[in-house]
Amino acid sequence: MPLPLRFSLAGPGRVGASLARWATAGGAELVRVASRHPGREAWPGGPRCVDLDGLATEGEDLLLIAVGDGMVKEVAERLARRPQARVALHTSGILDASALAPLRAAGSAVGSLHPLKAFPRPLPDPAEARGAFFAVDGDPEARELAFRITREWEGVAAEVPAESRPLYHFAATLAAGGVTTLLAAAAEIAGTLNLPPEVTRGYLELARGALAAAGRALDEGRPLAEAITGPAARGDRETLNRHLETLARLRGKLPLAMFLMLETLRQTGQEES
Repeated sequence: MPLPLRFSLAGPGRVGASLARWATAGGAELVRVASRHPGREAWPGGPRCVDLDGLATEGEDLLLIAVGDGMVKEVAERLARRPQARVALHTSGILDASALAPLRAAGSAVGSLHPLKAFPRPLPDPAEARGAFFAVDGDPEARELAFRITREWEGVAAEVPAESRPLYHFAATLAAGGVTTLLAAAAEIAGTLNLPPEVTRGYLELARGALAAAGRALDEGRPLAEAITGPAARGDRETLNRHLETLARLRGKLPLAMFLMLETLRQTGQEES
């Protein structure tokens, strides 16, 4: 069922452009897009951006603010100088609804709608939202609208309160950037050995297989720790010792290896073994 929603977007970056296009694909009406670069296309073939400081959305259902974390409060202050929509939502994961306090003071219900998803580029296909998790918080009217939007997108939403936001966001960086950082470290080690590029592709396939196993564990209601593989998970101390002895020759890699080994032992219940 289409969502009868009139909204404007502040910040047509990768996240904002994606969410706006998911909404319009579901029948919502995009009224205006504002950015620091008025006159530019919001996205290829999309509407022209208007001046952020001139954006007024009074009478609309939603003002969606999708700017960088460090800009949310400043943008809220600038937008609060003009009448705005009945609900304002930002897309930051680490910030809670209070980041939009100036808009609340100006009469809008405020909240957050954070997609727990990587956006390496704009993702205009609304199928990208299906099954994705969205963190919500804020005023009752703002939360209600955020949950309605998520249901329309066939996503999954839950409230993540203000006090949980920093660690929620840190865990998100582990799940996304952390995994890629580890893959980059593996590729760097292969490079020091002058191994061919195909080895890094092999590491990538290993990572994909491990994540697929983790997905199956979640789907089956099993602990994620059951999907962990490797010598630490097996309790193979001889192999671990050889790894650590060799890694001592590589600058900066030994502390990383020690942390991962100890965390794997903890997750798999082998700390005392």
